[in-house]
Order: sequence, then structure tokens, then C-alpha cells
Amino acid sequence: MAHVERRLYQRLLVFVAFLHISGVFCFSELFFIKEPHDVTVMRKEAVILDCQAHGESPIDVRWLKNGVKVVENERVYHLPNGSLYISEVESRRGDKSDEGLYQCLAQNKYGAILSQKARLTIASISAFAIQPTPAVVTEGSVARFSCKISAHPPSIITWEFNRVTLPLATERITVLPSGVLQIHRVQQEDAGNYRCICTNIASRRRSTEATLTVAAAPRSQLPQRPRIIAGPQNISVSLHQSAILECIATGNPQPIISWSRADSKSIDVYSTKVLGNGNLIITDIKPQHRGVYMCRATTPGTRNYTVASANITVLAPPSLVEWPESLTRPRAGTARFVCRAEGAPTPQITWLKNGDKVHSNGRIKMYNSKLVINQIIPEDDAIYQCQAENEQGSVLSMARLIVVMSEDRPSAPRNIQADTVSSSAILLAWERPQYNSDKVIAYSVHYMKAEGLNNEEYQVVIGNDTTRYIIDDLEPARNYTFYVVAYMPMGASRMSDNVFKHTLEDVPLRAPELSLTSRSPMDIQVSWQPLPDKLSRGRVSAYRLSYRTSTESTVSQIELPGDKTQHFFQNLKPDTIYLLRIVAATSVGWGEQSVWTSHRTPKTSSALVPMAPELRLEPLNCTAIVARWQLAPRNSISVQGYRLFHHEESQSETSPVQLRALENTYTFGGLDPRKKYHVKLLAYNFVGDGYQADQTISTPGCVSVRDRLVPPPPPPHNVYTKTNSSNSVFLHWGRPAFTSSQAVNYTVRCNPVGLQNASLVLYLQTSEQNLLVRDLEPNTKYEFAIRLHIDQLSSPWSPVVYQSTFPDAPTLPPSNVKVTLIEEDTALVSWKPPDEPNVAVTHYTILYASRNAWIAGEWQVLQREGTITMSLLEKLKPGQIYFVKVSASNHMGNGPFSHTMELNVQADSSGHDPRLSQGSTHSTGFSDGFYHLDQKSMTGITVGVCIALICIIICAFIIVCRGKNRTFSAAKTYGEGVNTSALITGHLGSEGQAEPADVSIPRMSHNHFIDAKGGTNLVINSLGPVQSSTKKKEKWFSFNGNGKKGSKAVQNMTHISASYQPRTAVLTFEDELSMSPDQPTTLQALLWRPGDSEGSSNSEESHATGDSGRYSHDETEMTNLSSRTGSRPPSLSTEDSAGSDCSAASKESDELMGESCADLKLMESVESGCCHYEAKSCSESELSFQVGV
Repeated sequence: MAHVERRLYQRLLVFVAFLHISGVFCFSELFFIKEPHDVTVMRKEAVILDCQAHGESPIDVRWLKNGVKVVENERVYHLPNGSLYISEVESRRGDKSDEGLYQCLAQNKYGAILSQKARLTIASISAFAIQPTPAVVTEGSVARFSCKISAHPPSIITWEFNRVTLPLATERITVLPSGVLQIHRVQQEDAGNYRCICTNIASRRRSTEATLTVAAAPRSQLPQRPRIIAGPQNISVSLHQSAILECIATGNPQPIISWSRADSKSIDVYSTKVLGNGNLIITDIKPQHRGVYMCRATTPGTRNYTVASANITVLAPPSLVEWPESLTRPRAGTARFVCRAEGAPTPQITWLKNGDKVHSNGRIKMYNSKLVINQIIPEDDAIYQCQAENEQGSVLSMARLIVVMSEDRPSAPRNIQADTVSSSAILLAWERPQYNSDKVIAYSVHYMKAEGLNNEEYQVVIGNDTTRYIIDDLEPARNYTFYVVAYMPMGASRMSDNVFKHTLEDVPLRAPELSLTSRSPMDIQVSWQPLPDKLSRGRVSAYRLSYRTSTESTVSQIELPGDKTQHFFQNLKPDTIYLLRIVAATSVGWGEQSVWTSHRTPKTSSALVPMAPELRLEPLNCTAIVARWQLAPRNSISVQGYRLFHHEESQSETSPVQLRALENTYTFGGLDPRKKYHVKLLAYNFVGDGYQADQTISTPGCVSVRDRLVPPPPPPHNVYTKTNSSNSVFLHWGRPAFTSSQAVNYTVRCNPVGLQNASLVLYLQTSEQNLLVRDLEPNTKYEFAIRLHIDQLSSPWSPVVYQSTFPDAPTLPPSNVKVTLIEEDTALVSWKPPDEPNVAVTHYTILYASRNAWIAGEWQVLQREGTITMSLLEKLKPGQIYFVKVSASNHMGNGPFSHTMELNVQADSSGHDPRLSQGSTHSTGFSDGFYHLDQKSMTGITVGVCIALICIIICAFIIVCRGKNRTFSAAKTYGEGVNTSALITGHLGSEGQAEPADVSIPRMSHNHFIDAKGGTNLVINSLGPVQSSTKKKEKWFSFNGNGKKGSKAVQNMTHISASYQPRTAVLTFEDELSMSPDQPTTLQALLWRPGDSEGSSNSEESHATGDSGRYSHDETEMTNLSSRTGSRPPSLSTEDSAGSDCSAASKESDELMGESCADLKLMESVESGCCHYEAKSCSESELSFQVGV
């Protein structure tokens, strides 16, 4: 027996292997040798659509037109090889036309395959969409005509001038294939009539004529900034076609046109060329050519330019990157086919079974470009095709599923029965299989909703020890279908018979959402939408409305039948807040009541304000709500705009969204799932706010793992961003491969980088795979993320991508422009950046010209970087009036020029520098305009100058007072000097020949003083210092008046000294510097007698100067008092001294010595009526004087 079983098992394996090999072999024998292709023919012409299939005979070939079988007749019939022949192509309207999409279907005993789609088009040419229009241009500029027409196949466009055909390209004339005629450097002989001729195989059309008028150019042309008069436009080009980007610019001088890519990639030079004077043509378009192209028109020799940009989208037909493979699976197994395609736009994936479209059900699922077949049955044995399709074409790939049967499998479970237990539970019971029931190891219970398409099938596996099971997660009041499969080690049984059962009703899970509006101050219109089946949990039999005012506790109720969806309350109080709520009931009972919804009735007024809009809310997905509304025609005229409020239940109301009068929809994004939101809308006009409309709505849930037992869909991939302009960014992304029958929506999240306020995040909704985000801020970096929503499932957010908007071209000129003359031929121009935010300035342009040059239109141009806000205008001519203006520019273009400023350069006859002349108006202009001080700075300077003047006055007053004290002291000491000289003489005599530590100096005249510091060659009298004639050259701010006379009186005096007399000590000094490193630093003193004639003469000259005694350190030279050999007496005796006065000038001494000269310290003390001088030399020796009074 074991031997027999072993042989049977071996035969089974051989049989299975044979089935597998034969199935694959036979499948490989069914394929297309020829498939139909797109064709364009003339009307009444014959056409053949090829289709030849090869495989195991017999092969049946059928033709489909737009998915419907083609009926043969005398004009349309099949050829023996399977091709379709049409003897005369008809172009009738509707279904009688032969135009359309054709496919052939080949079938044999293993299955059927469908060919690719082929479009049959009848040649035609339509009327002109755009015709040339008359133009008036200036001689030397550019003329442009354009025409546009729709034709199949595309037409060839030529141009005629006065009914004579123009060449396609000359030195000045360019004809673009898109239908544009460009004439550069227009001449008088170009004036005339122009028209375009469009020709294809169907017909020829001529446009209307347009007259070109050439105006004479002005004799003197002013400089003009470059301006693009015809820039490139966004275009979509099919793969391997040509793309044309037009760019025409004018200006004076003629600008130079250049092209670049916005992503800084290099332009493909092998397939790109420039047509005419700046048009870019790209032949044999490939995917790498897509992107934003920028046309730049630049004035020669300057940085003055303007830019225009356009996006090229490359359209590509689908191409498969992963295709399905043939499979062999046992009964009740699982088969998975994978198919992925790429193209532009992204292809849609469709699965075909033997040429028919596959629909999802409980066993068959389609997601992520996959086809999954669970619980395989014999009917699943077929040929499956993956079809990828977009606007550019379609492509198909095929695979075979072979189902293997087992001979000793159990029979199907019997006598399936279902009994309703409750509103969410059904009891399922069955009997064991009739055959091989002892080999059953488990049962699987399958159930799904009986109504609708694409329902999910759920499966529960239980052991073989029971034949009963309660399914308790069903929805109330729904029909379900059930079947059971028995499993054994060798495979599964057939499916049992299906059984249908209906669950019981339950109370409604939730109350309807209310919508409240008022038509007058004394009524409220209440409306609601019927509950969906999932929430009603049965048929709604009644509604109950409750209402009261906000100040009263008494609640009024009214019951309505279940088929009602609105109710009108009348005779209410004006300008009163009413609270309303609703509850629904089924045959089982009442459900949960809604929360109170508030609504204020309008005020009683004769003013005509807008009525309440008709508001409709619907959830777009689990995080977004779409609000739509409309007004009655009688209200829409006076409406100026709308205010839209929304807030979550139990939350405070947010500020309204202001909307324009033409808008009628708005999307709330970024909401929380499973939350209730209140929305209020009102219209307003010049009178005031209109009547409001209130409505509540709940967002659905996003959680899918717990509710749907399936993972969430993946997020969009390959998110690509590119800047389109200064306020828009274009986004494109790839869609995960879902079945085409499932609608997919996307949410785009957009916000500036670093945004702190979450309420400013922008959420946009779209069903496309691209979006142009508008109304962005210029020169701002944004972050973008995308998520998709499919069948109440939401994916995670895609990875964040960043993109910055272009800076906007300046729209304002530089502000606070000032022009100031700082020298005879030089002026300073200063300005401030334009007063507008988010505008980057890369450079400034300064135009200036004299009046004569301005009349001739000859401006001189200066360029400065964007960080510099001033410039020098040099080599200006005296006696001229100059005009100056400034503009700001960046990479996006040039801003306007500022107002023209005038600068008067006066001729200077005096020859002096206007900046140094006190009477010069230029100097005043310099101080007034050079620094451009604001009001606060001028106030600070004024206060500072006043404080300085007060200090100067106080110092002068102190000096005058101290000068009077010196005069009084000198007169007093003159009479007392004789009595005190004897004491000093005795003291000096005791020192012998040693170097004296104290030297007695006789008193000078009461109107003479000695500069004891040794720093200058000054003799100081009571009125001030007497300067030597060897003083420095007089500077521009030197003193005038009597000082000049004093200088003449002493101009021949080289050394100021007194002749030596016996018994008299005289202090002698020189005005030249003599410093020898070999000699010690000493003080050579020459003593003057009061009656000395030279001293008196000098004193008189000092009186004549009228000097104040103050002098500038810059006007004098520092001198060292050094002694010469023989100039110093060997000794001083008591007879050498004739008495001395302690000069009051000592009180005026200060630290005037430099770092290299003696640090002279004046010590003033009163001890026995004496003044002490103590000098500390910077050299080796120290010298001190003690002068007795």
C-alpha cells in the first residue's frame, strides 16, 4: 500500500510539473507580432490598423473602439491576419465618426491579451485662434507679429509681406515655428501688410493682413534700460520634440540677450541653438532638459539688465521599470503581481484579466502598484496584464497565473447558516466537509459587506474543533455575505456557498450637524444633512429639535419626521442669541443629542445689508474641511467681501478670514481628526455686516491600523520644487502606485523657515501631482511637505524640502537722495536703500549729466555695489548745472529712478578752496549736506556747541581775572625786592664755586614775564606773549589785525636778550635748538635789569601785539634751554643780585614739555615770603631754582 501511495505521489508531482511547464510554454506562445499605432488620415481615405497575434490555435481576434466592440460592415471589417480595414474614414459627429482609440483583443484557450491603444485622427485645420494685429514701431526697433492655429497634423506656418512670401530667416527677419514673425532693426522699407499662411495635409488657411507702420526715429535718443517685450512662456513638450523659447528685448543701446538655467546647470549645447537675435530652440527634448530657463537682456558695457523666465515640462510616455512575472499557485493560495512604470505625467496603473478590467473585492486587492489575489480559486487561472497609461500613450505587460488542483483535498463545508444576534453581531454555523473531513486542520471564515464595490474582505482563522463562530465587529443595519473554507496539509477546500444576513438596527451613533441662517430679524432657518449609514445605524424615523434663548432656561421642543432635513422658526426676538440642538431616532430609540449651537438673530434696521449666504461644509480628508457658499443674485451686487470664522467645539472663536467678494470657496487645513468644528460666514458691504450663516461639521478619523487592519499608505515621493517667480514656487511629486479606481487627494504644507506662529502655516489641497504655490513673500526661504489621502486613509508627511523665492525687482527708487559739492570739481551723491521689505539690492546705477548733455540725452553712468550708498562725481565743470538720479537693481530687474536732483557748480573767481573760505557758500553746503544729519543729531550738535561756547567764555573770564592778579602782584613785589635781596645774596655766597642748587633771579619789570618752562622762545608781558619773527608760516586760521604790526616790529630780531651789567643777573635764551649728547643739559640764564633799553623796547612791542597770552602748541616749536661753553658765569656772588620779585607768571605755568624734554614741576609755596621752583630734567642732571622775594 505504501508503494502504491508513493507512486501516486510521484505521478502527482510529475503532473504538477508538467502543468507548470506546459502552462508557461503555452503562455509564451500567445503574444502580438504587430500592434496598432497612432495614425492621421484624410477624410474618405482608407486605413489599415495592424494587429497580428501568435500562439496556440485557434486564436480569436476582436477589435475595440473606445472600449466597445467594433461591429463589422461593408466599410469596416477584419482582414485574415487580424488587422482592421476601414475603406473610407468618416468624420461624422458623435459615435458615427471613425476617430477614436482602437485596441485589438487576441484570445485562445489559455486566456486573452489586449494590445496597446492606437488613436485614429482625421486631418483637420481649425480657424485662427490668434491673428496678427497692426503695429506702429519706431525705426530701428523691433516689430513682432504672431498667429496661432490648431491643426492635425501640425501645420507649417509661413509669412507674406505685401502678398510676397518672406524667407524663414535673414539677418533681420526671423520666423519661429510657433507662428511668430520678428523683424529687428526695422527700416522704412519694412512698412506694409503682413499675414501668415498655415498649411497641412488637410487644408491651407490665410490670416487677415496686419499693417506695419514705421515711425521716424528721434534725432537724439535718450538712454533706455533694457525691456523684454516678448518673453518666454511656460510650455509642455513631448519627448523628442522641439521646444522654442522666445525672447525679444528693446533698449538704447540695443541689449544683449543671454540664456541660463535657474538651477545653475549648464545648457545642453549639442541640442540647443539660438534662433535669430535671442530665441532659444531645443531640439530632441529629453527629460534632462526640463527646468526653468531665464532670458537675460543686458545693456552692453554695464550691469543693467532685466530677466524673464519660463518653465519647460517634458512629457514622456509610460515605460515599465518593473513588470509582472508568471506564477503557479495552488488552490487557496496567494498570488502577487508587481508592476511599476514611470513617465510624465505619472502613469495610472490598470490591471486586466483576460482583457477585462480587474475590480477589487474581498479576495482581490490592488495597492502600491501590486495586484494581490487571496484564496485563489480555479477561475483565477488567466492571463493578467498591467497597463500603464498617461496622456502620451500606454504600455502593457502580461503574466500568467496557473492554479494547481490537489486530488485529495477536502470537500467544501456544508449547510452554512447565519443568525443575527445584535446590531453588530451575527452567529455563523456550518457542517464539516463530506469528504476527507478527518484531515481538516483549520477553518477560515470570510465575510464582507454585500453592498457596494471595492469592499474589504475580512478573514478569521479558527481551529477544527468547532463549527460555530460569532462575528461581533459588524456595522448595524447592514447586509453581509459569508463563506467558509476548510484547510488540510495538502491545501484548501473549495469555498462554501455564500450566505447573506442583515444586522439589526441600533440607536444613531451621532446627531446631525446643524446649519443656521436668518432671512429676517425674527426667524431662523435650521437645516441638516441626513446621517450616513455608518452613523445612523438604521433608518432614521424621527428628529427632535430643542431651542431656547441664551438668557432663559426654558427649553422648547419640536419633533419632525425622519425624512425632513430642515425647519423654519418664525416670530423670534430680534438681536437675540438662540441656542439649538437636534437628536435623531431609529425604531430602536433616540440617539445622543448634539451640543448647543448658537445663532444671533439680526438687528431690526432699515439698512440694506447682505442676506446670509447658503453655506455648505464637507470634509476633504481627516485634517481639512472645504467650505462652499453662494448668495442670491439680488445680494451679490452690493457685497464687498466675506468674513469666515471657525473654531473647534468648546474653544474660543478665532479672528475671521477676510475674503474677496468673488470668492465662493475656502479650505480649512491643519485640523485635528475626529473633532467637531463650528463655522460662521457673513457677507458685508459699505453699510455693515450682513446676516450670518452658522454650521457645524466633524472631521473623520485618520487612524487606519486599528479601524481598517491595513497599514497607512506611504507618503508621496520624489518631491521636487523649483522657484517660478518672486512670489510663487512650483511643486511636483510622485504618487505611490495605487489602483486608478481610488481617488487620491493631497495636502501641501507650506511655511517660511523658522516660523513660530503655527496658525500662519499654509495648507493647500489638490488632486493633481503638482501645484503652483502662489502669494508667497519675495526673497524668503520656505519649507514644503506633502501627504496623501485615499479612502479616509492619510499617509505620513513626506520629507521636508526647502526652496527660496526669487527676490522681487525693486518697485521704489532709492530714498533720501542728496547731492553735495565738496570741492570745485567734485560732488558727493548719497542715498538710502528703497523703503520696501524683502527686496535685495545688488547694485545701484547713478546717472548724471550737465544741462547741455541732458538735453542731448547723453548721461554718464556709474555703478556701485548694493552695500554702498554714496558715490563721488568727479571732473565736474564750473559754471554748469548738473542733473543726477539714482536707481536700485537686482537679478530680477531694475527699479525706477529717483527724482532728478539739480547741482549748481559755481565758478570760483577767488581761487581759494571753497571748503576753507568762511564766506563760501560751498563750505556752508558742505557742512549742511555732507553728513546728512537728522533732527536728533542736529539737536545734539547744537547742545554740544553751546556747552563748548560756555566753557570758552568761562575760561576767558578766568584768564582775565588771573591777569589782573598778576599785574597787582608785580606792582607789589617791585617795591619789596631791594630789602629781600641781601638775604638771598648771603645764601648764595656760602655755596662757593659749586654748581648752584638755588639761583637768584632779579625781578623784571612789572609788565614783563619770563616763560620759565623753557619750552618756547617767548617773552611774556602783562598782556601776553611776544612772538619771534621766525614763527611758522601763517595758517588759514591765524590771527589778523594788530598781530601783524607786532610781527613787523620784531622781524629782524634773532635773539631776544639784554646786555650784561655788573651786579645784575640777566636770563638769556635762543630760539634755535642746540642739544649735544656730550654736554649736560643746563639752563643758560641772562638777567634783565628793569631799566634795560632792549627789554623796554620788547616790552613796548609786546603791548603793541594786543595778544591775549594764549597760543597754540602747533604754531610754536619746543626748545630746550641748553648752555654753551663760556656763556655761563663761573660763579654768582651776593653783589650779582639786585633783588628779584616772585613773578606772577609762575602761577600760569603748566606741563608743556614733551616726553624727551624736562618734566618741569612748579611748586608754589609761601615760606618766608619766597616762591620755589623745582625743575626735574629728562637728562642726567637736575636743576632747581629758589627765588627770594
